[in-house]
Amino acid sequence: MISQPKLRGFITTLLVAGFSSSLWANPSRPNVLLILSDDHSVSHVSCYNNENTKRFRITPNLQKFAEQGMRFERAYTSAPQCAPSRISIFACRSPVSLGVTRFGQPPRADIKFFTDILRSGGYWVGLDGRHQHLDGRIREAEHIDRALREGGMQSLEQRFDHFVRSASTKKEQLLQVANRVSAALDKVPAEKPFFLYFGFNQPHRKFPQQYAGIDPSKLELPADWPDLPAVRIDYARYLASVRELDEGFGQITQLLKTRGIEDNTLVIFMGDNGEAMLRGKGTLLDRGTHVPLIIRWPGRIKPGSTCSALVCGTDLGPTILAACGMQSPNDMTGISFAPQLLGEKAKNRQYVFAERGWHWGPITRTDGLDLSRSITSGRYRYIYNALPNRSYTPVDMSNKSAWTAIQKAHHENKLSSLHRRLYFQNPRPIVELYDLDNDPLELNNLAGDKSHSEMEQTLQEELESWMIREHDFLPLPSHALQLAK
Repeated sequence: MISQPKLRGFITTLLVAGFSSSLWANPSRPNVLLILSDDHSVSHVSCYNNENTKRFRITPNLQKFAEQGMRFERAYTSAPQCAPSRISIFACRSPVSLGVTRFGQPPRADIKFFTDILRSGGYWVGLDGRHQHLDGRIREAEHIDRALREGGMQSLEQRFDHFVRSASTKKEQLLQVANRVSAALDKVPAEKPFFLYFGFNQPHRKFPQQYAGIDPSKLELPADWPDLPAVRIDYARYLASVRELDEGFGQITQLLKTRGIEDNTLVIFMGDNGEAMLRGKGTLLDRGTHVPLIIRWPGRIKPGSTCSALVCGTDLGPTILAACGMQSPNDMTGISFAPQLLGEKAKNRQYVFAERGWHWGPITRTDGLDLSRSITSGRYRYIYNALPNRSYTPVDMSNKSAWTAIQKAHHENKLSSLHRRLYFQNPRPIVELYDLDNDPLELNNLAGDKSHSEMEQTLQEELESWMIREHDFLPLPSHALQLAK
């Protein structure tokens, strides 16, 4: 038996060495760390078998993390834009039902976050890094900020025990990521487990100018991207930003190990929405909402495992609450996937839904105002474009060299017929239907195809039922199709 003086000395040594007091947390009430990347589609982590990320060693830390936990193959966000997607994650409801489809609009003051439930259940809760307008845009006109304050919608400082407003993780600050997370954890009381959210800037645009070690000429481009030098360079810069993200992520996981708390910390890594590349962010195509999701929970999740169940960003909160021994309120429509996480048999989702609303930008192009909805099943995706006459412009790319080069090639009639259709067809179809098994890049629209009419009708009815339940303001697809005849 250890003597009392030796025991006190041992504890003192641990505390002096910087170990968190959460080391003594109850294993049935794990610490939770939620890390979001910014504009990051599923393929750009090497564990998802992307040849570019493997060849140029873009994500070694995330690769190791996946080997220690569970990789989700079919995780989607509820919107292809940062603000509504993140609000939806915290509120565990769709952006449509929350009324946050307009970019930068926070939810009403009476909307609960899953972190409110954790806090009321004894958890310390913190918010750090890039949180992307959970309570409105960072800089607004005074009358807008005043309306948000008076409406009780700017309340993050009251909802969290630790709150940093949109702190940067740009390249020059990356070396400080571990220090910032450590400083947040130092605030956790000895008797409480913690929940900490940390958001990265990467790989949101303003990509690094330099991409040392990544040869644009050796990158494998997806078939739906025109093979132009400017597109290759843009892609190399994007991968350099993903590499920065991975460096910062590695700092955080090492910190957990150094502080001796990794064994009792449930760590979740997810993309907030798809990448700001061609046919990605701002679209309801796969590259717009299909994101990486990797979760590690030592002793509970089987290392190196995978899950093919459909998962939505709205499901994170209910899953975290279940892991912490708490129940979700009835008005949270997300579905816990805790059983799947633990390798247990459970009924999987049949569908995930997503919406696209106004994004910062012009009202005549899809990078500004676009209104669309989608439903994804195990095999098919159905997209409803309520504004088919909008010209396609990739979000955050309108003035970038890659898009300028594509426009120039189009004007000079140098694009293939496929790329002319994908990027310059106007009007777009009101309805799109894709077989994701046989057409993962969504190149062949099956809407109107008689051999798929039954599936198209089923997904249309399921989407319309969801729109009605969510009190969607858009006309239903069936009404839009009737008016178009």
